[in-house]
Amino acid sequence: MSIDLSTLSPRELGSLITTAKKRQALLSTRTPVAKVRSKLTKLAKAEGYTIEELFGAGSGGGRAAKAPAAARGARKLGKVAPKYRNPENPKETWTGRGKQPRWLAAYTAKGRNLGEFVIPGVAAPTASKPRPGAKKRVVKKAKK
Repeated sequence: MSIDLSTLSPRELGSLITTAKKRQALLSTRTPVAKVRSKLTKLAKAEGYTIEELFGAGSGGGRAAKAPAAARGARKLGKVAPKYRNPENPKETWTGRGKQPRWLAAYTAKGRNLGEFVIPGVAAPTASKPRPGAKKRVVKKAKK
């Protein structure tokens, strides 16, 4: 977090300093993290547990990490090479998976074809393929 001090008024600076001093006083009264971690580890060990058993894997310290996708039950997809590139900014690419990026949506809304943005050497966009086992839609003609 960065604050541009040059834009603050004297009253805002005073308020910021007061808030910072309160926070500093609070932090200085807290027990250091290393001591708390050591106490918790000893207590867990005394009760026959490990920190990993109590708090999950990866809780060796620092911020809590999200569980891996496989553990959350999410389907893991492999990495895919980008298929589309923004002509105005070549660093912006899209693999064709998920929602279209804003730059591509803006171009297609103006009437440009998706095929114009295909990266050379990559397969051209194909029409959506029917799902395996999907029923074909039958269109009935209206009787006159």
